Amino acid sequence: MQITDAREFYPYLKYGKIYMNHAAISPLSIPVVDAINKFVYQRSVTEIENYFPFMKIVSDTKTKMGELINCDPERTAFVENTSNGLNILAQGLTWEKGDRIILNDIEFPSNIYPFLNLQSQGVEIDFAKSENGICDLEQIEKLVTPKTKLISISYVQFLSGYKADLEKIGEFCKSKNIIFCVDAIQGLGALRLDVQKCKIDFLATGCQKWLMSLQGLGFIFITKELQEKLNPKFVGWTSVKDAWNLLDYNLELRDDAMRFQNGTVSAIGIAAFNASINFFLKFGYDEIEKSILSNTKYFYGKLSEAGIEPYLNLKNVDEKNLSGIVSIKSEKAEEIFNKLKGKNIVGAVRGNVVRFAPHFYNTKDEIDKVVEELKEIAE
Repeated sequence: MQITDAREFYPYLKYGKIYMNHAAISPLSIPVVDAINKFVYQRSVTEIENYFPFMKIVSDTKTKMGELINCDPERTAFVENTSNGLNILAQGLTWEKGDRIILNDIEFPSNIYPFLNLQSQGVEIDFAKSENGICDLEQIEKLVTPKTKLISISYVQFLSGYKADLEKIGEFCKSKNIIFCVDAIQGLGALRLDVQKCKIDFLATGCQKWLMSLQGLGFIFITKELQEKLNPKFVGWTSVKDAWNLLDYNLELRDDAMRFQNGTVSAIGIAAFNASINFFLKFGYDEIEKSILSNTKYFYGKLSEAGIEPYLNLKNVDEKNLSGIVSIKSEKAEEIFNKLKGKNIVGAVRGNVVRFAPHFYNTKDEIDKVVEELKEIAE
């Protein structure tokens, strides 16, 4: 299928809405809605107890998750959201007083609080200072000490849209024997990511943004080496090897990442996510990324023509660091957001930032309309 064909599968487009808020939550495509309806019909009419038949979809989804980030599916596990995924890492490691973690000052709180919570154990948090919406290895490496145990960063910065050079950070962490953790929620589904190439030790993400699925489902990736260093703080009946030997009570944890899945996961979420991945595969991840980055560069060009300054100054940013997010700073951000909403244009407002996040099926005509409205508001 061609990228242009995708627009047929988003019903909201029939109502004249321009939706550019995929960095918050995405609309559901018809294939995803169909998968949800099929699941609900089964659970209400036909195969009400569909646990074992549904395992085929679970297995297929995990296989495709592995292909998405280039890892063995056994190195992944479903979680409820990014925050819970990151807490598995934060609470599972053994910490000593004086151990240090490097974060940065423009992270979304999901990638802050699980680690900040470790201060009660004597862990020290160092915040890398961003520069004009940018935080990358240059800012991080200044803070590294012999006590630095972990570095955690977002693949894509949620306000500015800056895409970190994960490969470079991963190489650095490996050379210093530092655990490398990535919050991938603002990149996966929009941009390619290879956990092997980037030497990522732990990754957490949710499925409701660029992956275009339901809230309440995400997944983690963890290397075998890091897993062996983690002591799970929570376990459940599906964490063990012989889960269906129900009265054995043998707490022998699974060898794969599923030891971190403590029990029932969001089956309807997996059904939706499976359908979303299959829909993406009809277009190809490379083509999706290509379309998104084409939209981003076009968006920046139109803002420049209109005399509107974006959050990221492209004079200081390489194209390789662009993502699907384009934002502007303004003291009137709330007012701009509301005026656009009144014109049936949906972005997001985060403090003094108006953020736009067009996906692969959004068009340059839609971007033209957004910039025209922004220019009119500015005048």
